Amino acid sequence: MTIQLIFKIAAVGILVTILNQVLKHAGREEQAFLISLSGLFIVLSWIIPCINDLFNQIYSLFQL
Repeated sequence: MTIQLIFKIAAVGILVTILNQVLKHAGREEQAFLISLSGLFIVLSWIIPCINDLFNQIYSLFQL
């Protein structure tokens, strides 16, 4: 996991938080929820390959 990935996740978190607050104050809770959900899916799509690499390294370390 590189520092760029951490900065990307932080940027998405900040952006989602700002959009979420703006939409909630405008009375659009449904769109705020969808923004939060899409932010979660974006971050998960970046993290899942890293978790897969971690499990592959553990697998090769213990030769299971």
